[in-house]
Amino acid sequence: MSVLCYNKGCGQRFDLENNPDDACTYHPGVPVFHDALKGWSCCKRRTTDFSDFLSIAGCTKGPHNQEKPAEPVKPEVKSTADKTANDKPKFDECIIQAPKPLESIQRPSSDEPFSTLQKKISPSLKQALEKLKLTDENAPVDKEEESDEIKIGTSCKNGGCGKTFSGPASDDEMCLYHAGVPIFHEGMKYWSCCKRKTSDFNTFLSQEGCTNGKHQWRKKDTGKKVVPCRFDWHQTGSQVIISIYAKNSIPELSSVEGNSTVLKIHILFEGEKEFEQQISLWGVIDTSKSFVNMMAAKIEIMLKKAEPMSWARLDLPPVVPPKEKEKVIDSEDECDD
Repeated sequence: MSVLCYNKGCGQRFDLENNPDDACTYHPGVPVFHDALKGWSCCKRRTTDFSDFLSIAGCTKGPHNQEKPAEPVKPEVKSTADKTANDKPKFDECIIQAPKPLESIQRPSSDEPFSTLQKKISPSLKQALEKLKLTDENAPVDKEEESDEIKIGTSCKNGGCGKTFSGPASDDEMCLYHAGVPIFHEGMKYWSCCKRKTSDFNTFLSQEGCTNGKHQWRKKDTGKKVVPCRFDWHQTGSQVIISIYAKNSIPELSSVEGNSTVLKIHILFEGEKEFEQQISLWGVIDTSKSFVNMMAAKIEIMLKKAEPMSWARLDLPPVVPPKEKEKVIDSEDECDD
């Protein structure tokens, strides 16, 4: 009478009276499945196909085995009715309290005295300024630039205007421009003065100004030109990093001042260009541990957070009374149209 052999990898039937020591070819090891490969721990052959795995020939000779392996013992599951109030875990119970949340620091007054943030000048900026100095010394003087005459076709210096000078009549025109600076953050582009956000750069450039005034055809009397700079920021758990993309900034004429909640930025770069910005910060900073890193291509303002928390935005939105808030929403809807 034949019986089934339970050796791994065999699966044949055999005669109990005819079972020599080399009758069975089997795997004494265990199946191994790792990184999509399948095989046996007792031999080195591996395959990715399960059917090929089942057909791997045994690597050890021996007699057939009629003893069925014992099934693993399943844990006993008690029903709800079997549980009693006296059932208690054998281990000692202990209650672990979650740490209390950090207490928010009370927002200091914006009227606190300002202190100048420490400046760190990179070697790349020093080299760039040296090259510019040599170039300026050898450059010829352009007499046309020294003239106060406004040429036909001169563009308005106000951000977002785009109008050009066509004659004295242009001075009587109303200039519609952006009084703020352009901000590029997390793929969105907008002006700080009206904050109509868009992801398309051409749409950003075509946004109509939000401030009425007079055209600015000439440079300021100081010889400096106030210009917008590409502005961005990001944060870590302990810092807020503001990036101002102003090339070849002049350390001696640039400064960043701040207190716990307000930041004043004044950057002079590329000889005559000037960037100014005042930010009422969303969170609280430690000015003693904050500094300015000045590089050839940009300036990074490293602000140390007073407490480790995520800022929802860089600047604190102004408080708008309920009645005025409704007017602002209506005007924004008209602008979007």
